[in-house]
Amino acid sequence: MITRHCLSIAVGLALSSPVCAHAQAGLQKDEERPGYVPTAAEEQLDPVYQRQLVFFRTTEPPGTVVVYTSQRFLYVVQGNNRALRYGIGVGREGFQWAGLLNITRKAEWPDWVPPPEMISRQPYLPRFMAGGPGNPLGARALYLGNTIYRIHGTNQPWTIGQAVSSGCFRLANNQVIDLYDRIPVGTRVVVRQAPAL
Repeated sequence: MITRHCLSIAVGLALSSPVCAHAQAGLQKDEERPGYVPTAAEEQLDPVYQRQLVFFRTTEPPGTVVVYTSQRFLYVVQGNNRALRYGIGVGREGFQWAGLLNITRKAEWPDWVPPPEMISRQPYLPRFMAGGPGNPLGARALYLGNTIYRIHGTNQPWTIGQAVSSGCFRLANNQVIDLYDRIPVGTRVVVRQAPAL
């Protein structure tokens, strides 16, 4: 169940934006760059944010996704105190949340429909954008419960490791494709702001 703080954020976001708003170089934090296709060099992540097998102590069963927003990492529990770790972009200040949800739907190259509130702030945005390399939702999307939140790719890979969205979790496209192929609909997703001590 989503915490009360998360619920208040979810209600506020539901009134404003079903799409994560992302930061990028030279633009405001809630501005997108639709149509921009990152270069191969921009797609190269700092090694710390690349997928890797790490030591990870948890009571969650194998297959569970655990997100630590303060660390900017998403973990897929493997068992035996191991997990696959992915670097992520998370919600900016005031848009981070914690809770327990499940993956309810998955989409390859999802379409993007900016909400009216986003268009009023950024009138240059398209009213609809088909999925593709320049789409702000990136190569894959995994939808979290019945909320507006999702785990998705991005056409702004330089934002991985940053607090830039309106509550969604983003991965570089090659990373989100790998994650998408590993976890099925129904997967339990635990979102925490910090690891338990």
